[in-house]
Amino acid sequence: MADPKGFMTTPRQDWPRRPVGERVRDWDEVYVPGALLPIISKQADRCMDCGIPFCHEACPLGNLIPEWNDLVSRDDWRAAADRLHATNNFPEFTGRLCPAPCEAGCVLAINQPAVTIKNVEVAIADRAWELGFAPPQAPDRLSGRTVAVVGSGPTGLAAAQQLTRAGHTVAVYEKDDRLGGLMRYGIPEFKMEKRHLERRIEQMRAEGTKFRTSTAVGRDVGAAELRARYDAVVIATGATAWRELPVPGRELAGVQQAMEYLPLANRVCEGDLESSPMSAAGKHVVIVGGGDTGADCLGTAVREGAASVTQLDIYAQPGAERDEDAEPWPTYPKIYRLSAAHEEAGELGTAPTADADARLFAASTLRFVGDADGHVRSLHLVEVDAGRRPVAGTGRSLPADLVLLALGFSGPDREDGLIGQLGLAMEARGTITRDAGFATSVPGVFAAGDAARGQSLIVWAIAEGRAVAAAVDRYLTGSTRLPAPIGPYDRPMTV
Repeated sequence: MADPKGFMTTPRQDWPRRPVGERVRDWDEVYVPGALLPIISKQADRCMDCGIPFCHEACPLGNLIPEWNDLVSRDDWRAAADRLHATNNFPEFTGRLCPAPCEAGCVLAINQPAVTIKNVEVAIADRAWELGFAPPQAPDRLSGRTVAVVGSGPTGLAAAQQLTRAGHTVAVYEKDDRLGGLMRYGIPEFKMEKRHLERRIEQMRAEGTKFRTSTAVGRDVGAAELRARYDAVVIATGATAWRELPVPGRELAGVQQAMEYLPLANRVCEGDLESSPMSAAGKHVVIVGGGDTGADCLGTAVREGAASVTQLDIYAQPGAERDEDAEPWPTYPKIYRLSAAHEEAGELGTAPTADADARLFAASTLRFVGDADGHVRSLHLVEVDAGRRPVAGTGRSLPADLVLLALGFSGPDREDGLIGQLGLAMEARGTITRDAGFATSVPGVFAAGDAARGQSLIVWAIAEGRAVAAAVDRYLTGSTRLPAPIGPYDRPMTV
């Protein structure tokens, strides 16, 4: 480490966000441009270069965190970029979108604020692009083998890039008109501007990866035909089958899924629409679901000019500190976190019915009530105890012109015909069955990412993409030199 006392002398300092009143008037990323670089070397100095770096274990990619922290503290950006890209194809994505389980596993976090690993990561990634340290890596020779990757989310893109660099001819099939999966149409612009995505896609094109947009495998192209055309197929369609809320009034107009709402706002940012047909402007909005997708809806509704926004979380409000008995270090704890969207809602007072930051905790939706035209006008809820049982006398009603269901996803969508046409075996929970080598029940067909693992984090998605690429390479050639950071049955650290 450059400064052996850095963790004792330097306090944690995060990338500052722009003032709330400024950032809610646009769709740019929430952070102050250029404010990270002046502080990041000293923040990297806080890394203790632990003998056993638990941040490695907490990150499924196996990122070499102490190594690139040390290099950043010495301003060696080229070497830092090399070490970062050795384990992560898209660090500018994870540095912006990952909730950073590596920081929860930081040894310093036992009794102090963790190293700002996520900020260091994104600083290296952005600096690498600025200084030309992320050139295309086209293969020296081609293998003569072909691979189709179905889905262009982080898993599909990571698998495609690894296999292309290994010399295989790879084509990525994407059902939407643009590449990126949920990173394109599910993640709001204020969390990650799509220029970062476009830059990586252009790098992949230069390396030789082919892309087929507006092509749904199973509908526009037969799944069996695709399998016959390629030597191997990787299914990386993600978990897009959203969970429902079967309560009275669900059929009312204005009760929408989050992933019906968010893509429209992203299309406005892409220039496809002048305004969203589902805009929250002037409406009382209630978001059902306390996770990241719900927070994305919250930040979007605030920017669209909602009259009020409230987010319901069925869980009790977590504490500010880790519960050492239930979630001991280095596991990822459920603690009270204030996202940029919650900070905005709290400062602007978007939810007068909530105590703070627009969230109502321990709240369960009972029913929706509509007007004579069949449009939702209110949501009735009740407080629940730790066992999710209703607490007597706590029922209440919230005005609601737009209700957004952000309840997560159960597995891949079966309506496009891909799964049925291939005859893939499925797990009871709705995900694709695969063996220890990522292979499905159909020879030559592999499954990775949320479609097989279930809904997870972006770091797990990229790790799955890298691992399935190694499995496919071995299947095609008999051996592989590609890294496989995880196995299909690996899971995050828990008690």
